[in-house]
Amino acid sequence: MWTRISDLDRMFATMDLLRGKMDRLGTGLDRSYGEGSGWRVVGGFPRTNMYDNGDSFQVMAELPGVAKEDLSIRIQGNYLELSGVRKAVVPEGFTAQRVERDSSSFTRSFTLEAEVDADKVEAVLKDGLLTLILPKAESAKPKQISIN
Repeated sequence: MWTRISDLDRMFATMDLLRGKMDRLGTGLDRSYGEGSGWRVVGGFPRTNMYDNGDSFQVMAELPGVAKEDLSIRIQGNYLELSGVRKAVVPEGFTAQRVERDSSSFTRSFTLEAEVDADKVEAVLKDGLLTLILPKAESAKPKQISIN
């Protein structure tokens, strides 16, 4: 059975209308402001980059407003866990008029591709950026075998 082009046009127009209504339904509910449209990943705090140079991993995590006393870093084998609390403090004598940076706790865990030598880990928190240098355990590093 042949369908007229106008019927197809009406069907696609209806689908576009439905999609537009669905997009507007969630406007502002957990949206990243200033970063364009679309939903952001809930629980993606802190945003983290991870790099591998062969001998060690480097992890960089954005932690604005988190003090080092409120941060916990755990390493066991190839498991890394970052957890902490970001506190929002209302200045004395003031009442909150708008709160977008509220107090919250977080936990992020990662399974690394190799075990880490936990005794040699370096951690630096500067300007809201946590940098971890995680040297790989000797048993995880590749060994060159010479042939006799």
